[in-house]
Amino acid sequence: MQPTDDFEVEAQQRGYHFVAGLDEAGRGPLAGPVVAAAVILPRRCRLAGLNDSKQVGESERERLYEEIARRAVGVGIGCASEQEIDAMNILQATRLAMERAILALAPPPDFLLLDAVTLPGVYLPQRSIIKGDELCFSIAAASIMAKVSRDRLMREYHLRYPQYNFLTHKGYGTAEHLQLLAQYGPCEIHRRTFRPVLRTCALGSETASFSFKGKG
Repeated sequence: MQPTDDFEVEAQQRGYHFVAGLDEAGRGPLAGPVVAAAVILPRRCRLAGLNDSKQVGESERERLYEEIARRAVGVGIGCASEQEIDAMNILQATRLAMERAILALAPPPDFLLLDAVTLPGVYLPQRSIIKGDELCFSIAAASIMAKVSRDRLMREYHLRYPQYNFLTHKGYGTAEHLQLLAQYGPCEIHRRTFRPVLRTCALGSETASFSFKGKG
């Protein structure tokens, strides 16, 4: 399945000029921010190989990122930190990241296409599309921009916290990450409300309590 610009064309035929596709990366990981992108593409834009970022290899995502950045009418990137995710839950943090991506977008959009979410706090016409990153061209482009932007952030975090190997798993709950989390405990960018991290924190507290009692 390849995305098309049918949704953008339909909105443009209704009189909208700056139709932005939005998507996010990083709802599932145990560490790091959630990153959203908003992308306005030129009319009848063609980007060879464009698809949902999960269907595209890393080197191809990097290539597409550069091409989208060069050819897009506008691109906005927004993040919500792991602290914000813990404070408000991942869905609300995703919406916050998307709102920030819209605010970073120039020119400002007048219509939004979203991948299976709505933004009730944004007073713009919008359409939520199930599997939008597979069906809609600008959402697929936003998927690429969000994924590459987040991966680059996680590479920077790897330099700060090399013991967790964020370079490889990007914060997702892989077997390796879970083993390293159990070994070292959570760092500053781990999401404390996510169950595996929460469990590690609880086990660490129990161990500390037992050690303290044992010294008596």
